[in-house]
Amino acid sequence: MSFATGLYNSFFRRNSVFVGSVFAGAFFFGVGFDMGVTSFWERWNKGKLWKDMRHKYVEDDA
Repeated sequence: MSFATGLYNSFFRRNSVFVGSVFAGAFFFGVGFDMGVTSFWERWNKGKLWKDMRHKYVEDDA
């Protein structure tokens, strides 16, 4: 059995499975991409973000 035949029998044969796979793939790609971009942004702007300098301006009332 070739890769293409296995792929067809697993994902493309039934439309409901194909559509579900597309939606699941899009969801997980979106979550992963968002996490990656957020991580990059926070590393790139380290020290300039509010969470990094909040202690200078806000006093905790604990």
